[in-house]
Amino acid sequence: MDLTEGTLREKQKRAKKMMLWFGIISLIMSFAGWTSAFIVSSTRPDWLKDFELPQAFVVSSIIIVISSITIYFAGVSLKKGNRALTTLLLLATFALGLVFIYNQFSGFQQIIDQGYNFTGPTSNVTMSYIYLIAVVHILHVVAGLICLLVVIYNHFKQKYKAGEMLGFELAATFWHFVDLLWIYLFLFLYFFK
Repeated sequence: MDLTEGTLREKQKRAKKMMLWFGIISLIMSFAGWTSAFIVSSTRPDWLKDFELPQAFVVSSIIIVISSITIYFAGVSLKKGNRALTTLLLLATFALGLVFIYNQFSGFQQIIDQGYNFTGPTSNVTMSYIYLIAVVHILHVVAGLICLLVVIYNHFKQKYKAGEMLGFELAATFWHFVDLLWIYLFLFLYFFK
């Protein structure tokens, strides 16, 4: 099908989805750049080779996977017209996003408790990369939470139904992306030292 075919509404829907994917691709390139810089910097003599990621990062990884599951099932229940279950699952996804961020900050505190800071005399390049990568990801989770708030608001206004779920679909796609991105980052930071 030609991208210029269809009604104005169909064209707008395709355009919005395409813009989201352009944004996601640019984020992938940004994080690929930071993880590449991490790899290059790991050859420095002051690089920490024996650092273990905080346990809170493991917990937050589990939480973010669960949040992807809840938003997926929110979409399933929305398509079936089960508004109450959709509401519950959307609120659960939002709460899990907040718990994820809390655990990330708990992980930062564990790093600080080990004597490493982002800057200053107790900082090093390894921790600076970990802070940078995790904080920038947290900012994207916050953006995802804002999207979820809009979806929850629109859901209460009964804007979505089967066949009319564009806003929900865009938010869910971004949420799944942010979740998968963290899993990649966690595994990268966990296994690459």
